[in-house]
Amino acid sequence: MSDPRSRVEERLAHHSWGALSSQGCILGFDVGSYGLRAALIDLHSHTYICNHHEITTKEPEAMVESVIELGRELLAQQHMPDEHIIRIGVGFSGPVDWREGVVVRSPRMPGWEQYPLAKRLEEAFGAATLVDNDANLIALAEGTFGAGQGVRDLFYLHLSSGVGGGMVLNGRLYQGSTTMAGEIGHAVVGPIDPLRPAGPPATLEERVSIRALLARAAELGLHTTMLSDIFSDEPIGQRVVAEAVDLLAARLSQIVALIDPHTIILGGVVARSGGDRFTNAIQTRMTEYTAALSSRTVPIVPSVLGFESVAIGGVALALESLME
Repeated sequence: MSDPRSRVEERLAHHSWGALSSQGCILGFDVGSYGLRAALIDLHSHTYICNHHEITTKEPEAMVESVIELGRELLAQQHMPDEHIIRIGVGFSGPVDWREGVVVRSPRMPGWEQYPLAKRLEEAFGAATLVDNDANLIALAEGTFGAGQGVRDLFYLHLSSGVGGGMVLNGRLYQGSTTMAGEIGHAVVGPIDPLRPAGPPATLEERVSIRALLARAAELGLHTTMLSDIFSDEPIGQRVVAEAVDLLAARLSQIVALIDPHTIILGGVVARSGGDRFTNAIQTRMTEYTAALSSRTVPIVPSVLGFESVAIGGVALALESLME
């Protein structure tokens, strides 16, 4: 995984931002259940900086106050007043109403239902604020600054405590009518679950998230809390991985048939733990499944922006809106 800062600053320096180049800065925020991150880019000096806070509470107002504090810290580092902020982009770990800038809910943080996140940050900083879900913003970040830079059509799959997806089509983030576009983690694996044909069908998230992989290993006799044990040469771990590879390859082959992406990007803790071996196995199986569709192999590549990707995606979202 390369240094996000060098990637972002190189892109800022070598891309024409038109009239924006002589203006101020953009803030990007990552509001999630594991912590908070803030990123700032100075469009004039092509500088990128990032900071993070651990969280001690998941209560909305307290978290937003910490977000505002993070933003103020970055502005102080660059000796910039609020008036220099052109726009703000925010990624949230849950469903959002992107048109209204409102959090719909959070699956891991109670109390966020219908929270007006964009309005709160606009009141604090005096700058227009855009909100989207975290997977969408990682897709946009990787397309703008990361593994998909220069690719106009890509799909991003996030494998972690949850399973999410996002897509960039014709060079722009595609959200669908409710930001659910690309969220294949919430789609069932089929009318009949191949692992439990007698039971109700499970979603992809219920099969390949961190918790799901560890639960499947325990079911087969491997009791562990470490993904490294799943991705080892242990026979049960290999079986769990093989099942996950098959499910993921099948779902990604459907994505290929549906949107014909140039590239698929794989990210999240599960993908990083599995490494190249996991990615290559999915690539091989997916290529088999898509052989009848096209002679071109759609490459599957790892994400490169790491833990800063959502905050960078917030910056990319703000930039995209300003380039319209």
